[in-house]
Amino acid sequence: MRIDALSVFFPAYNEEANITKTVREAVNILPKVAKKWEVIIVNDGSKDGTEKVSRKLARSNKNIHVITHKKNRGYGAAVKSGLYGARYHWIAFTDSDGQFDFSEITKFIHTQKNTGADLVIGFYKNRKVSGIRKINSQVWQLIVFLLFGLRVRDIDCAFKLISKEVVDTIPKLESERGAFISSEFLIKAKKNNFKIVEIGVTHYARKEGSATGAGLDVIIKSFLDLARLWKKLR
Repeated sequence: MRIDALSVFFPAYNEEANITKTVREAVNILPKVAKKWEVIIVNDGSKDGTEKVSRKLARSNKNIHVITHKKNRGYGAAVKSGLYGARYHWIAFTDSDGQFDFSEITKFIHTQKNTGADLVIGFYKNRKVSGIRKINSQVWQLIVFLLFGLRVRDIDCAFKLISKEVVDTIPKLESERGAFISSEFLIKAKKNNFKIVEIGVTHYARKEGSATGAGLDVIIKSFLDLARLWKKLR
């Protein structure tokens, strides 16, 4: 099953060791699922060789593009650059660390075709992270549900397929430094009556590099973003 056009982006911060494999796997699959496609690497001010590797990938294929933040602005900022920089009607993204099986994009497309969903979002069938991170995620989801009424199985699973109509319709996303971006996006999509459907996805343990989403500064900023949106929508 192929769709007319698909933009795929990968937020990347210090992913020199992972980005080539992640992008090449996507490039091998995309012609099978989309008539037209593009891959966008969003280099969020990496301090390693992510930029150099990404530019080399872009030179090897005209469908690969690079967006660079000169300074590290945070995961939310990288996701926004990918969403707003995408050209095509359907947009997908995963993390660039190789923890997802991009071939499962076929399940997202099949589900969208069968349900007419505006957003198909993944949930981890077996998330390969520490127990404390799983608990933190569950607490976060409970707080978001209590404040905004958003009930999904996994807010922050970083594998999603989104109609560009959603991006163009909802109020401009604001979260940057914290990890609130996915919650903000889904809250605003739900408030604008877009249809959200969930599917399970495979998750692998990280082999190279280190995650940065559980740092204290990220957590604090996420709660500040949450409080700001709650106050705005009251």
